[in-house]
Amino acid sequence: MIRKTRLLPLALSALLAACATPAAPPAPQPAPAPAAQPAAQPGAQPGAQPGGMVAAANPLAVEAGLRVLREGGSAVDAAVAVQAVLGLVEPQSSGLGGGAFLTYYDAATRSVTAYDGRETAPAGATPDMFMVPDGKPLGRTAAILSGRSTGAPGAVAMLAMAQADHGRLPWNRLFLDAERLADEGFPAPGRMAAAASGRSAQAATADAARYFTKPDGTKIAKGDIVRNPAYAATVRKIAAEGPKALLEGEIAEAIVAKVREGPLPGTLSLDDLKSYRPRKGAALCRPYRVYIVCTPNAPSGGPAVLQGLGLLERTDIAAHRNDVEGWYLFSQASRLMYADRDRYIGDPAFVDVPVEGLLEPAYLDARARLIGPTASPEAPQPGTPRGAKARAPDRTLEPAGTTHFVVVDGAGNVVSMTTTVESIFGSGRMVHGFFLNNQLTDFSFSPVDRDGAPAANAVAPGKRPRSSMAPAIVLDRDRRFVAAVGSPGGPAILAYNLKTLVGVLDWKLPVQEAIDLPNLIAAGTFYGAEVDKFAPELREGLAARGVKLTPSPGAEGSGLHGVEVTPQGLRGGADPRREGVARAP
Repeated sequence: MIRKTRLLPLALSALLAACATPAAPPAPQPAPAPAAQPAAQPGAQPGAQPGGMVAAANPLAVEAGLRVLREGGSAVDAAVAVQAVLGLVEPQSSGLGGGAFLTYYDAATRSVTAYDGRETAPAGATPDMFMVPDGKPLGRTAAILSGRSTGAPGAVAMLAMAQADHGRLPWNRLFLDAERLADEGFPAPGRMAAAASGRSAQAATADAARYFTKPDGTKIAKGDIVRNPAYAATVRKIAAEGPKALLEGEIAEAIVAKVREGPLPGTLSLDDLKSYRPRKGAALCRPYRVYIVCTPNAPSGGPAVLQGLGLLERTDIAAHRNDVEGWYLFSQASRLMYADRDRYIGDPAFVDVPVEGLLEPAYLDARARLIGPTASPEAPQPGTPRGAKARAPDRTLEPAGTTHFVVVDGAGNVVSMTTTVESIFGSGRMVHGFFLNNQLTDFSFSPVDRDGAPAANAVAPGKRPRSSMAPAIVLDRDRRFVAAVGSPGGPAILAYNLKTLVGVLDWKLPVQEAIDLPNLIAAGTFYGAEVDKFAPELREGLAARGVKLTPSPGAEGSGLHGVEVTPQGLRGGADPRREGVARAP
């Protein structure tokens, strides 16, 4: 079950130098103006289908990306168009007021870059801002609806930085679909309509009710035509001015005013918005069997996904395609992955995050040896990797919002991007046609434990909250593109991504079949799963090993999208649990 050897092929290890990320993040860089000059593009990558592919959670967003590709745009150009439309047609998941992580593969240099557009806490944030006077954490719903939940948004600034680096078309050409759909109207997608009529507190706010209620007093239904002229005006302004349109001037003033409304107003200021900077640097890459898997570094979920793969590499899961042993190994590696991630991952600009220690072969060997023949009824404890400091047990609660998409252009460049406003409709507060994020509730509400040990994910001014988002790109030994995957789903993102990577890389499934595999989220003592999708013999076999699958609505919350290279060209996959598609131009 557990392999004794841990030696990695030297040739593969040598390849990591070009894509390893240092533990500390690079210095913040200013958000650029929109790109004015097209970047030179490489020739088509062998095996890549001319024209590329887009996989995203809504067909209208996919079509916006394909239009840009047909016009000669790059993968990043198309990503800007996709995000602009997703913010309109899927506002429960992402938008102009949110944040994102983007992993980019450059086919000419075979390098992978990670862009960090995670929101930041305002200068006025305090470690106890989600605590009430009696020392207890604020109620989850009250925190989400409060002005304190909103951080400085980073998705637009991050995309502008990436597009300045890798764009081919003028920035102002990338918002045409979003502007047209917002002005002329679009049929309400089923997921948006369901969320608007759902039980979330954000759907009941005055702003959400105003937007989603028809003149007859009923909520919008699937297929109803929705118009959002305020959104059209906003994207026109962003198209003309770049991220400055959002982070300065009248829109910024409206964001600050909305955040400072009661109850529990926030401290986000115009200076906080104006000073926001996305980050970029080499992606965090590690070998996995004959592949290299690249993700963003902390505070994203990338290090955890790579640790999960590292643990599974020390097992024979590849020989157990969709059987009891395979799922058992997956569940136990997941438990160990979550235990370490929850204890140690935070913003490396503020806390020491032992990423290198978590991914060291010797540490992975020791952790993998904890996977016994049956599951322990006790929750696994975090280990002590090299560089780890004493940290409080985590008190973070992440909702399962967010969306993911993948773009491959005709030159073989790739974007894998996960983007979010955090919970359903973010904080439920809306300005200029878009919802504000509630991303700061991704911080630990309790900053220390009873002995005073600090939480790695405690609130601090200017800090980025920990995220589960982990957009992944897979390369072969020669650093050629193999696949890109990612998912929304709050903390379950880690399990969704890990499952799909195992399906594609170990079980050799087409990316669509890997996405279709049942979801299993194993953390602590709980095994949340799409139980009915597991065959009876699998459920019985797992139960005999101590893994009792429990129905969980969260297990159905994936929105996996992916693209892979095959000998015949590109092949895409879209999660049937959502409304997405994967299409070529």
